[in-house]
Amino acid sequence: MLHPLHEGTCSRFHPAASSDTHHISELLDLKKENVHLDEQHFDVISIKTENGIRKVPIADKVLPFYQNWYTTDSSCDYLLHTEDGKHFKYRNYYDSYFHPLMEQLGIKRTPHCCRHICISMLAKAGTDQTIIKKIVGHSGAMTLTEKVYTHFDVKELVDAINKI
Repeated sequence: MLHPLHEGTCSRFHPAASSDTHHISELLDLKKENVHLDEQHFDVISIKTENGIRKVPIADKVLPFYQNWYTTDSSCDYLLHTEDGKHFKYRNYYDSYFHPLMEQLGIKRTPHCCRHICISMLAKAGTDQTIIKKIVGHSGAMTLTEKVYTHFDVKELVDAINKI
């Protein structure tokens, strides 16, 4: 039986590539109580800087994965977890899933590379720079006007991530 990270993907899906607007640690630490499938986003509430606290949109094309992860092992608080329902540690995730996937695909990347690629794809798709900054938690790079006077609802963030 395939683990939920692999199920339905032929071992070719990596959660950090799920429209990677987040750091992989944010996804591995994500508790189900902070996932809002009906509104297609999750809340990053615990991060190293205040700038990182944000709503992260879930793209239409990866929503089924989040729905599957959410319903797998209802006794576990975490969205992603080990096969025995424990909190996924980065090293375990990297060694067991990410690195083997990269080897299988014949590419050399880190989970953080997925974040760079996603931001580049958003920019190439013509996404407003302020929206990109809000999505990825780069509010420290925002101007005062962007921080204080620009407001986007979750639907606008989901629409942006669906461009890629």
